[in-house]
Amino acid sequence: MRIERDDLTRDAVVDLVALHQRAAHANSPPACVFALDLAGLRDPSVVVWSAWDGAGGESTLLGIVAVKPLDAGHCELKSMRTHPDHVRRGVGAALLDHATRHARDMGATRISLETGSNAAYAAARALYERAGFVRCKRFGSYPPSRFSRYYTLDL
Repeated sequence: MRIERDDLTRDAVVDLVALHQRAAHANSPPACVFALDLAGLRDPSVVVWSAWDGAGGESTLLGIVAVKPLDAGHCELKSMRTHPDHVRRGVGAALLDHATRHARDMGATRISLETGSNAAYAAARALYERAGFVRCKRFGSYPPSRFSRYYTLDL
């Protein structure tokens, strides 16, 4: 698996971001969807990575992840998505590890995330908990919602 910084111009990545958006809207009320769209991911402060299998023109997209700085020492994990054809193969864990290492390298002492509270997000919550993330209070500008769960990891 090769993880590289992504400029969000490849069709496979754009399609996976669109899938991520559709899934978020299918599994959460509209007012509780906080997944970044392409414009949000293209914000200069946000860093996006994509994971690939294979080399060159034969590469297959495995997943994406992004990190967004919040304030001094605090980053947010965003848009974590494994391609449906590659779930349960360690892609999510590899992307999560890559993103947390990046946050640490850029001087963050904590990385947090918001995810859904319903069954559709159970596998994601389990992944975050296995990686050492713990439940935390709402952070940033998220509104109160019973549809969200918040996690953080001290780096």
